[in-house]
Amino acid sequence: MKADIKKYQDLINARLETALPIQPGYFKTLYEAMNYSLRAGGKRIRPILMQLAYEAVGGSEDISAYLCAIEMVHTYSLIHDDLPSMDNDDLRRGKPTNHMVFGEAAAILAGDGLLNQAFESMLEDAMKHGGIERVHAAYILARAGGIKGMIAGQILDIESENKTISLQALETIHLHKTGALIKAALKMGSVLGRGTPNEVHALETYGEHIGKVFQIIDDVLDEVSTDQELGKRIKSDQKNKKNTYLSFYTVDECYQIAKELTDKALSALVMLKGDTALLRGIAVDLINRRS
Repeated sequence: MKADIKKYQDLINARLETALPIQPGYFKTLYEAMNYSLRAGGKRIRPILMQLAYEAVGGSEDISAYLCAIEMVHTYSLIHDDLPSMDNDDLRRGKPTNHMVFGEAAAILAGDGLLNQAFESMLEDAMKHGGIERVHAAYILARAGGIKGMIAGQILDIESENKTISLQALETIHLHKTGALIKAALKMGSVLGRGTPNEVHALETYGEHIGKVFQIIDDVLDEVSTDQELGKRIKSDQKNKKNTYLSFYTVDECYQIAKELTDKALSALVMLKGDTALLRGIAVDLINRRS
């Protein structure tokens, strides 16, 4: 399975290499800063999930614009998340964070640039090829990344620092901050592939469950992993006095909850007639990941 996933990662990395060419002249710094984070590597889990969902419902065309777009939105969120006014991190994907290299102002603008470029790329593709499903996919990403999704989760996360909050509030944070983009990736893929309502719902359900698993394991790894394994500073949540799943559960309980959610995610895939082997494999691997 790892070899198959690597093929998808290589495909997406190749697309990202050409998605944002370096521009000489006055705007060189902006493009360098954007590409610095966009090409820094990573698991590319969101575009991979989108592509697999697309294929699972029978899609067979090139959806590179949407694969790159969701990674641009994700990367912009990481650049901003690392800023001194947010989590103030100096290491991301094993490299100095964007603001440590280019300065805070350039990092903010690089994030803004990636966000806008994501929608320019998708809408350009929609105008070129037509089809309401392409516009729908752009709408899904706008909603998931905006004030009803990731940004809402971010502000609630910031406001909850150094406070005692309920488990329900914590889950609301992560449903929006982390889960929204993962769920959107699955929905975008199924919509672009013209999946049936039942197929779209099944993939959304799968995405919602693995999104929560992703965050639970992220919280655990922040406590028990190493800087080298994780590619970023561990114990960052503790430093920023954030609420995490370890505020409510032990490490063993977190893994048990993650397993139960994974089982639910796998059950949702039964609704699909297409090949879901890699989607199943990804769900299982999320529990065992070390980075």
